Order: sequence, then structure tokens, then C-alpha cells
Amino acid sequence: MKKNKTVFVPKEKVVRDWYVLDAAGKVLGRVATKVATVLRGKHKPIFSPQVDCGDFVVVINAAKIRVTGLKAQQKTYFTHSGYPGGDKTLTFEKLLAEQPTRVIRLAVEGMLPKNRLAEKAINKLKIYPGETFPQSKLKLKKLEV
Repeated sequence: MKKNKTVFVPKEKVVRDWYVLDAAGKVLGRVATKVATVLRGKHKPIFSPQVDCGDFVVVINAAKIRVTGLKAQQKTYFTHSGYPGGDKTLTFEKLLAEQPTRVIRLAVEGMLPKNRLAEKAINKLKIYPGETFPQSKLKLKKLEV
């Protein structure tokens, strides 16, 4: 009986593509899951969990992303400086108004594994609040949600 061999591609032979995703009017969670999948490389047949085989993703129109239900008023982001009384909480609306790119980055970071590969993956994510971005000269594939 012939057995199939599992093929592990070394990180030097991984071919990385560039994808662009327009987040205008899209739901935050659905955008974040799609981006996290592509950053990890799970959409490729050569995926293996110990190798960074993901692609680059450019997200444009981050300021026009939306959430469903009452999350715009009720969803909070918590940070702490480490000092007594150094806690800060922001709602989704305030964070989107102040730093629209951070909203998407935090959502994607939460969907990546908590290890060294996540740091490599999140560095391949480029987020821009408007429509203009410096990678427009590259050959970008469109990513649909």
C-alpha cells in the first residue's frame, strides 16, 4: 500500500503574496478573521503550524469599519500602565475616532496564536485609515470578506 508523504516547506521557499482589503462598511469581526487566516497562511495547501507561511495584507479605509448591535457604545478596550491608578478604558467609538488602525490591529492580534509566530504575522499587516497607501505600486490581489 502506497502512503502519501507529508510535505513540509522550509521558510526560505515560502512564496508570499500581497493582498488588499477594503474595510469600508465591513463588520470588524469578519474582517479580522479573514485577515488572521491569510496572515497565518491557513488558506494555503502548504500550511504547517510551525512555519511562518502567511502573506502580507494591506487594509484600507479602516476608519469606515463597523460593528453590529450596541457594540459601538458597549465594547471597551482596557489598558494599564502598571502604576497605581494607571488604568484606562476606551469605548469602540472613541478608539475608532482617535486611532482607527488600532481597532483592527487589536482584533487581528486577538485571533492569532500567542507565540513567536504571531509577532512575525502581525508585522505583515499594514493598516491605513484612508484610501491611499504606499504599497499601491505592488501587484496586489483583492481579498474579499
